Amino acid sequence: MAAAALTREGGEDAFRRLFRFYRQRDASDLRGVVDFSAPGGQVFRSQLSISSVSDQDAYRAGLQPVSQWKAYGLSGYPGFIFIANPFLAGCQRHWVKQCLKLYPEKPNVCNLHLHMAPEKTTDLWGQSKEQLRRKGSSKWEPRSLLEKLRWVTLGYHYNWDTKKYSANHHTPFPSDLAFLSEQVAAACGFRGFQAQAGILNYYHFDSSLGIHVDESELDHSRPLLSFSFGQSSIFLLGGLKREEAPTAMFMHSGDIMVMSGFSRLLYHAVPRVLPNPEGTALPSCLHQALPSDLPAGSVIEHSSDEDWQVCAKYLQSSRINMTIRQVLAEGQKFPEESGTNGQGQAPSEDSYHENSKAKRHKPNRV
Repeated sequence: MAAAALTREGGEDAFRRLFRFYRQRDASDLRGVVDFSAPGGQVFRSQLSISSVSDQDAYRAGLQPVSQWKAYGLSGYPGFIFIANPFLAGCQRHWVKQCLKLYPEKPNVCNLHLHMAPEKTTDLWGQSKEQLRRKGSSKWEPRSLLEKLRWVTLGYHYNWDTKKYSANHHTPFPSDLAFLSEQVAAACGFRGFQAQAGILNYYHFDSSLGIHVDESELDHSRPLLSFSFGQSSIFLLGGLKREEAPTAMFMHSGDIMVMSGFSRLLYHAVPRVLPNPEGTALPSCLHQALPSDLPAGSVIEHSSDEDWQVCAKYLQSSRINMTIRQVLAEGQKFPEESGTNGQGQAPSEDSYHENSKAKRHKPNRV
């Protein structure tokens, strides 16, 4: 197989060679991608801390009881945990709606806020929903504001220029997302995890996420949590150096990845977004509606049929990923900084979020 041959070559920046391979090849060349729905080979079952999360708290976060989760590890990647869609029926819809309707709004920060007048970025959802609902399949139709979203930052806002967080650029972290993250972290053995920063990435079929390491957080002992919704993708997990060839794996809607310990500071990337393998416009797990009776104290909210129609239309050609981090250890503070106002700039196309169409234009433009 061509991918295996590239892996054996080693040498300078083996990661980049495989990134380009998976970015450009068609679906018939994906036989070497790890599929956790059919574990084997380097995939093994991973043990979770079942007693750390009560069934009630799992239900409140929209999750199945931890005893029912299917969690896996990868040989050679200690600290990496893959959880195959542990969400209760209909609960993914809540997070999709939050990522499209609520989280992009101020005081949170998104790429559109940095390039457009404030009055033009008020109520992105309201400005986009009718256009999205009517949208056909033509590539030439104008994009709605929601379709121009590339990223949103939450809590401590990541500065794309300095690649740092700062104490003076912070807004309240969403309580529902914090609760979800805390339950997942606890189930993976990290009780007391504090969701302090989030980066949401919005992908389309021509998007990718560049090769990088998430090292800007001051505390690396806490895990990095990654949640995916919508269309599928290929995720590449490499080593401590770019010369080490990565392992390719599928991520489907509802899947969660946890990077901790040795795996916390490994190079990783998303070279490609793929149509969901079921061959339908949306994966079947997103067709499930919420039950009418949610548990007391649930952070999950019912979505109106109208709202979900907009979300579903968006997801037919898109994928949303939420990565949640703890920036500071307990009692830790940011070092004193000078000469910065903490305001983030948009990432360049090659440094973080890449889009083949955007490359025909100047970087840092919507």
